[in-house]
Amino acid sequence: MAIQWYPGHMHKARKEIEEVMPQVDLVIEVLDARIPYSSENPMVQQLRGDKPCIKLLNKSDLADPETTQKWIEYLEQEQGVKAMAITTLQASQVKKIPDLCRKFVPSRDKLEKDIRTMIMGIPNVGKSTIINTLAGRTIAKTGNEPAVTKTQQRINLRNGIVLSDTPGILWPKVDNENSSYRLAVTGAIKDTAIEYEDVAMFAAEYFLEAYPEALKERYKLKELPDTDIELLEAIGRKRGALRPGGRIDLHKVSELLLHEYRSGKIGRISLETPAMAELEKAKVAKMLAEKEAKEEIKREQERLKRSGKRLS
Repeated sequence: MAIQWYPGHMHKARKEIEEVMPQVDLVIEVLDARIPYSSENPMVQQLRGDKPCIKLLNKSDLADPETTQKWIEYLEQEQGVKAMAITTLQASQVKKIPDLCRKFVPSRDKLEKDIRTMIMGIPNVGKSTIINTLAGRTIAKTGNEPAVTKTQQRINLRNGIVLSDTPGILWPKVDNENSSYRLAVTGAIKDTAIEYEDVAMFAAEYFLEAYPEALKERYKLKELPDTDIELLEAIGRKRGALRPGGRIDLHKVSELLLHEYRSGKIGRISLETPAMAELEKAKVAKMLAEKEAKEEIKREQERLKRSGKRLS
């Protein structure tokens, strides 16, 4: 599944971030704790360069705690990165962020100068809620769907921290197909841009493999079916998602599965691990290298074709 969603305001946001970044001391990147790899925008790394970065694994209350700890250890292997699991449902966790910023940029704090931070992240990771909690008032618009924030704004938290907010930015193309699906499963992409049945079958297949007991408990299943479609049909029968004649309403049960996952009703489930990410990064790198090699051959053939015409 390919993501075809790159609104104009996101392109504008990237240009604005590039202009402001030289004045920034510290980047705060908000990730979805359920998909830290898939929700990590590769453009953020490009834009921040070697600036220190705090990676907030938000919605950690919905993620597998053991897997989240593995992600923290994995992310902190990168120089200048500190990772922290939070949930916006607990304001006390969010309010620890300013102290972490001061520890990361002690030189500004000692000079009694504001630490200039920029908060970034893909749509629907809870960035606006974090800003409002830090500010102690409603500044950033929030919503339970992606792409709510559309303009950049500068916020003085009046505690030695100045925060530049940015719109949630997706990158033009997601090369890893699994990441595309995970972004759709968690709701980072508007539901109008996805096929519910396709995404739900991806989720069902993963849940069967990684969290079978959670499925049994949530949907009161004595035995689990072998395939994704059989699981959706079993849930459909349990929940009465039926069409006339007793046929399963696949769209309805797909919506049900995704919404119950997103709300945490199925359990604390992470959709990827650091080990999975490493394998997928290698696969994507190989695919892109092969694609570039083919493009180079094509370009060379075009050059030879043009030079041949000139000689004749």
